[in-house]
Amino acid sequence: MTLQRKIMANETQSDTLNHNEQSEEQENQLIANRRNKLHAIKKKGIAYPNHFKKDAFADELQKKFFNTSKEALELESYTASIAGRIMLNRGAFLEIQDMSGRIQIYINRKVLSPIILAEIKTWDLGDIIGATGTVQRSNKGDLYLNLSETILLSKCLRPLPEKHKGLADIEQRYRQRYVDLIMNQETRQIFSIRAQTISCIRQFLEDRQFIEVETPMLHSIPGGTNAVPFTTHHNALGMDMFLRIAPELYLKRLTIGGLERVYEINRNFRNEGLSTRHNPEFTMLEFYWAYATYIDQMNITEELLRTLALQLLDTLKFPYDEYELDFSRPFDRLTPLEALKKYTDYTNSQLTQQSELTLLCQSLSIDVQKTDGLGKLQMALFDKTTEHCLIQPTFIINHPTETSPLARACDDNPDITERWELYIASREIANAYSELNDPEEQAKRFQHQAKAKKQGDNEAMYYDADYIKAMEYGLPPTAGNGIGIDRLVMLFTNTQSIRDVLLFPHMRPE
Repeated sequence: MTLQRKIMANETQSDTLNHNEQSEEQENQLIANRRNKLHAIKKKGIAYPNHFKKDAFADELQKKFFNTSKEALELESYTASIAGRIMLNRGAFLEIQDMSGRIQIYINRKVLSPIILAEIKTWDLGDIIGATGTVQRSNKGDLYLNLSETILLSKCLRPLPEKHKGLADIEQRYRQRYVDLIMNQETRQIFSIRAQTISCIRQFLEDRQFIEVETPMLHSIPGGTNAVPFTTHHNALGMDMFLRIAPELYLKRLTIGGLERVYEINRNFRNEGLSTRHNPEFTMLEFYWAYATYIDQMNITEELLRTLALQLLDTLKFPYDEYELDFSRPFDRLTPLEALKKYTDYTNSQLTQQSELTLLCQSLSIDVQKTDGLGKLQMALFDKTTEHCLIQPTFIINHPTETSPLARACDDNPDITERWELYIASREIANAYSELNDPEEQAKRFQHQAKAKKQGDNEAMYYDADYIKAMEYGLPPTAGNGIGIDRLVMLFTNTQSIRDVLLFPHMRPE
């Protein structure tokens, strides 16, 4: 770098630091000014009153009087009490925001008392107020509340982000979700859709006689999938415990007990990295269906996703990133080998011969263990080369037995299982299979997993003797399914990062 460029770079950095210092000083002055206002209120009486009762939401009023004319509203003289945060100050009008939306409040200086007017002058953007008045419509057609009574409910001590820039820094939006929710209607809409998604899923399953249950979050033995758990310690019992990586084995215990259709929507915890697709804690739907197969699970999953798309978006075709997803046609169903052949140029010999496949995986920097069989290598290659190609909904069916320790093997080929994973927009959305219900075979697979763990596979399962005991009472033919709620919401909100659909995603320390 030339001397002149170094000087310019130093000057730019210095200007940035000076600007940040000035901005921080200005903010501190604004905070101090607001604190002084709060202290003045405290000297007069109660600063945080709790007696105001609201009887309406902003959006509720907007909908109720959507087709009511200005003249009709004046005749009706409908009175409402709302509460919310001041987002705009237009002099005679304040714009208030509650959880449903916004509405204007008219400050009629000819009607309101001097005491109320003096108090209103001390209010700042972000303050939370209660307001009572008659619902009216302006000459421009905007609905507003003609203020008759009002009260400051909570003082906002920190200034809100600037109106037009908003909370622009994406990382700060995640770290300060409370400010993001105040400032960004799009964020509030995402989490509204998330809530609707979970509500629709519950209704869909309960209409089909599934019972919602809750199973433990603390496990003495982590199980249900291959993953690294979080470890904690129970002082009273004097033993290490694990945050659950999946509820599967407990839900199947309930199926053994006679609850033939059960589901749970709750958190799982896996000690893995942070990315646009992964968060250490995430929400899963798992449901188990006795006397059903993985084919039944494919059919009901298609039906569920179409139902969600219609209820949430009112369409079966909708945008995601640069693509248009189409839920109107039957979802593709391919084996891992069929998918590899469809989306890559590798030869049949490279994909089906152990030695050639091993070399191919190593050439692609795929971690290969001595114990890896043909099926595990094929799945590793699929993850590396093919998963990203699956844009439209695609079931990858009949997974290798060695990568599916809890799934039932196919009757005509014990090397593959009655298992599928659903991929949409290059992401795994769901994982399901016909459950292995032979306790002796399950014990053998647990032993194989325990051996792999001793040999260094941190994600391999533990041997769960109590689950084997439960299976010995008889697990009916059952199909289980796990659907990632976070990734599902990402699809329906057209967001590309899992952090956008988590209210408080995990972040590295500042």
